[in-house]
Amino acid sequence: MSEHLKRSFSFIIGSLLALDGIWLLSLDKIHLGIILPVIIGIGLILYSIFFNAIQLFTSKNKLRLTLWRCAWAGFFLWLGTLLIFFAYLQYTIQQNTTAQPAAAIIVLGSGIENGKPSPTLKERLDVAATYAKQYPQAIMVMTGGLGFKERVTEAEVMSEYMQKHHQIEQSRILLEDQSTSTEQNLRNVQPFLLEHHITLDQPVVIATSDFHILRAKAIAQHQGYQQILTISAPTPLYIRYNSWLREYFAFISGWLLNEY
Repeated sequence: MSEHLKRSFSFIIGSLLALDGIWLLSLDKIHLGIILPVIIGIGLILYSIFFNAIQLFTSKNKLRLTLWRCAWAGFFLWLGTLLIFFAYLQYTIQQNTTAQPAAAIIVLGSGIENGKPSPTLKERLDVAATYAKQYPQAIMVMTGGLGFKERVTEAEVMSEYMQKHHQIEQSRILLEDQSTSTEQNLRNVQPFLLEHHITLDQPVVIATSDFHILRAKAIAQHQGYQQILTISAPTPLYIRYNSWLREYFAFISGWLLNEY
């Protein structure tokens, strides 16, 4: 690849990553899957602008050149693992099907905005409601505690949405309103299940976003859930791949923390 092509390619890709991330940040969406592309984007832009100076600096001695090449090799190696994860995630999403009854439906939280479900959470609630109407004997558990600067818990907002938009009876909905992570969601739900004589060897549905299925199921299995059914909600396109990037790091973090 010629030097001019390298600079142009770096500047274009960097600008797209940075602008997309800045736009999402302007919508008050802040997580690693958004911040990291901004950082990478700015880095690529600076690389294209100071290309000649960087080339001159790294070529002055062998150690600098070796370290520079190792840095690029590490970046592309990481990028390769990310693409493999994305491909496996897409395969998991395509394989996901749920068409059988369950004793309970656990809806995992995904943030609220101005006292209402975020677009991602709304999708989760909608698919859970569709399933709940098909199997009215299943209880529903909304999960999610009090978020930063929020006055009501996520579980409460989810319950209100279910009642108002899907006419799900309040008596059918349980609130697990203390958790702040998937691991806590699934662990804190267990006493609710036992109170309704539902054991972990019975079929239980987990309703979550498509990108989150893989990790949620792994955590549930680690906690002793034996018949896990999953229903997935599509992730809005404008934030889909940022969410997938965040999930990449969350999956690694969960493994390191022995969540599965």
